[in-house]
Amino acid sequence: MPYPEMMVAPMREDLVRIGFQEMRTPEEVDAILGTEKRSVLVAINSICGCAAAMMRPAVYMSLQGEKKPEVLTTVFAGQDMEATDRVREYIVGYPPSSPSVALFKDGELVYFMERHQIEGRHPEDIARDLQAAYEEHC
Repeated sequence: MPYPEMMVAPMREDLVRIGFQEMRTPEEVDAILGTEKRSVLVAINSICGCAAAMMRPAVYMSLQGEKKPEVLTTVFAGQDMEATDRVREYIVGYPPSSPSVALFKDGELVYFMERHQIEGRHPEDIARDLQAAYEEHC
């Protein structure tokens, strides 16, 4: 069962206020991931305390470099369940993981950062890993 929206709203806002477009339905996911040819970053947000609290600032920091994804999107695991399930259909070869970060280019998954690559790390370190993926794929 999802958490009350008033608890989740500030965590959603962390990404929306820096330019991320929320995908809250499977149709919104397909409209972007099913057709977009530019580089697309999908931040799979989560209410999970420590890992998500590191992922959100890390994503922001990662976007401060010169190379970055052209389209910024987010879905909230455990809240927008159907949309999250649809995003996971595009993430081939990985088990469900949240929080996590996926990078797509030309409609294909080119990089995926799983929860275990986020947990216990500082945002600066996570951001450096994301920036390396942007350098390679964006």
